Amino acid sequence: MGHKFAEIAFTPAVRAVQLAQGSHDDYDGMLGGEDFSHVLGDSEMQFIQQRDSFYIASISESGWPYIQHRGGKFGFIKVLDDKTIGYADFRGNRQYISTGNILNNNRVALFLMDYENRSRLKIFGHARLVDARETETMEMLEDPDYRAQVERGVIIDIEAFDWNCPQHITPRYTDNYIKHLLGTFDNKSKHTYSSELGNGPLKLVITGVRQLASNIRAYELRDPEGNELPEVSAGTNIRIPVKIDDGPTVYRHYSICSNPTRTDMYEIAVLQQQEGLGASIAVHANFDIGLVLNCQYPKNHFELHKDHCPAILIAGGVGITAIKPMAQQLKARGTNIHLHYAGKNHKMMAFRDRLEREFNDAITIYSSENNQHMDIENIIGTSAEDAVIYACGPTRLLDDVIATAAKLHINPQRIRIERFKNLPRENSKPIIVKLRRSNLEIYVNNTETILDAMLKAGVDSPYNCRTGACKSCVVRVIDGEPEHHDTVLSKEEREQFICPCVSRARTNHLVLDV
Repeated sequence: MGHKFAEIAFTPAVRAVQLAQGSHDDYDGMLGGEDFSHVLGDSEMQFIQQRDSFYIASISESGWPYIQHRGGKFGFIKVLDDKTIGYADFRGNRQYISTGNILNNNRVALFLMDYENRSRLKIFGHARLVDARETETMEMLEDPDYRAQVERGVIIDIEAFDWNCPQHITPRYTDNYIKHLLGTFDNKSKHTYSSELGNGPLKLVITGVRQLASNIRAYELRDPEGNELPEVSAGTNIRIPVKIDDGPTVYRHYSICSNPTRTDMYEIAVLQQQEGLGASIAVHANFDIGLVLNCQYPKNHFELHKDHCPAILIAGGVGITAIKPMAQQLKARGTNIHLHYAGKNHKMMAFRDRLEREFNDAITIYSSENNQHMDIENIIGTSAEDAVIYACGPTRLLDDVIATAAKLHINPQRIRIERFKNLPRENSKPIIVKLRRSNLEIYVNNTETILDAMLKAGVDSPYNCRTGACKSCVVRVIDGEPEHHDTVLSKEEREQFICPCVSRARTNHLVLDV
């Protein structure tokens, strides 16, 4: 008879195709001689017991095949003898398609993959179900250390197996393998600073770096032990420690731009700004795979609305890092949205290709290089009366959104802004700020914020977002007229308070209750 797998798989129709395609003679040798490939050898047994997943195909009463993935701990597939394997069937989505198919037709086919080494083992067999109350059999199949509800056991009597060539198998690697590589990398890597930064309570390790655009890089952050991360929602940012060369460790807030449904990793994207304060340059120069960052827990000061009102999302440049997960979360919950995304040119727009595929007609791209510009008045003015408008990007864009909304008499509660820069505006003027309780008078030049000047003067003032979105730094105004640039204070609060992280003064001085 020969190769048992070929005996089952090479039907007359298959042999006819082999003949037509010129491979018929190549397989003649598999169909003669003594029977083989129906009794597991040492290599097959070892391969099966090292797997943590496999695919199983069964046949429905309608004749349609059905493929299901089964997974568990390494070794959850048990080799019972040289012709029998089995596994504990864990509770899944409770459709029971494979279970029903096996009860009707017990023929199954298995694919066991070793992606790392590009190997695969194919198995034909007859499956039988074992009631979970059959204690003796289930003890052979269950793993007491794996916390999953077992509904039944499955025993497969092997009819035949075959090894496949590695052609077209894309290598993939497990978390444990990656951790091993990262450990090796950490031992060999040399940084100009310590391989661990910051003193926050949330320890994260950089496990991936991607170039999103010519001056934007994405950094993948995971728990060093492979644990799940705290859940986040769209609009969340995280405070990251950054070591500026020959300077102090500073902290910068970055939007978590990965899909909010993911709990295995966070992704941030950093624009390198040559005219900035040096943090983004240090990130691009020094952040690499294996660096451990002790961060603050993520916080959200840019939350989505809870009802089913439609949404308009406006992103300029790297502002897409905050807007992207918002668009994804809104789409997932069925909200009617339209995303407007502007940048200098297509090559400098992070996530553009992905977003165009994901949102199709619900996204409009604007390239200033192609003389395409947002018409904010038209975008806002033609939106639904109950639409919530989200915007993140350069100061000029956000100021345009706020001014246009005021001009069109749009309820300010419908406008939600996220600022990713807290630098003073181009027309900022120096001011004198008196701190009443600290008995200090400080000079705030036109290139720094009031908060920066306070901190530089040694004033222990609380703060968090530094973008006027959280109220953490808010202080009472005793004298002078503030010029508000926050997005969080109410009209009534602005009569008494100021957010010194972004706001200035219309007068030449301010007196603050600090």
